[in-house]
This record gives sequence, C-alpha cells and structure tokens, in this order.
Amino acid sequence: MWRVPKHCITLLALIIFFIEIPELSAQQGGDRYIRVAQLGELVDSVNVWGDINTAGRYLVPEGTNVTEIISFGMGYNTLRGREAELDWSDVHLEIKVSRLDNDRQSVEVAYFRYRYHDPEPVEMYDFILQNNDIVTVQLRRKPSLRDYVQVVGTTLGAIATSLLLYERLRNN
Repeated sequence: MWRVPKHCITLLALIIFFIEIPELSAQQGGDRYIRVAQLGELVDSVNVWGDINTAGRYLVPEGTNVTEIISFGMGYNTLRGREAELDWSDVHLEIKVSRLDNDRQSVEVAYFRYRYHDPEPVEMYDFILQNNDIVTVQLRRKPSLRDYVQVVGTTLGAIATSLLLYERLRNN
C-alpha cells in the first residue's frame, strides 16, 4: 500500500489554503477597452482606475465630464460586496483626474472630495475630460472593529498554522 508522508499532506493543505485566499489570488485582467461613443463620433480615450465597478480604458464622446465617466463605469465599487455592513455616512469619495499638460512638462491634477451622502460637487459636472486623462476613484472610510478583528484573526491563524507545521515537520 502506498503512503504519503504527513508533512507532504500538511504542505499541500497550506498551499491550497493560500491559493484560495481572494486577496492573494485577485483576478488580473488584460487590456480592456470600453467603447461608449458611437461609431463615427469624435472620441477621447480616458483611463478609469480604482474603486469603480468597471475599470478600464474608455473611448468616450468628446465633451464627457467626470460624472458621466463614473456612470459609464457603472458607479462606485461597494468595497467587495460588504455594502450591507458598511456605514455609508462615514464613506468619503476621492476622485482624481490627472492630465499631462500640452508641453508634456508636468501633470495637472484636479481633485474632487466629498462624502457619499453629500451631493456631487458642481465642479465635477463642469470638468470636461480630455484625451489620455486618468480618472482615479477611491472610497475611503474609517476602519471598524470588525476590520481590526479580521486582521488580527487572520494573523493569529497564520502564526498558529506555521507553528503546527513546524512541529509536525520537526517530529517526522
């Protein structure tokens, strides 16, 4: 009868455990182009990154503003499906638009910051995007007790697993 050493089983279990952690095995997408403009329409190419549901490189009609690009990206990301336990009154939105100036000497940056429940700043409606702009969306919130417990619990679990693995390997 064929027997597998115990330390090989433990090592295999650890490898499977770490592969299954969503943060470590985040999906990596390739180049992503999203056409919003109609064929034959003049377009600008705008990069959208961060906490938005559909990030990518957008081909949008000329004259598109910041609020429209967020709508094209299907709105703000809900922090990995945790919207039910999230206190939205503490969430702050930060939108940054980076633009290379005409002389290609420096980068101009426009910031829009507001709380989730507040109306969008009027400046967002007036800010017209240009070709090769980069729009970065970030949701910020204060960490809750649950966040701290998750970090401490995960860390303690990893330490305990490492100690058990070390003990098993040492005893074999």
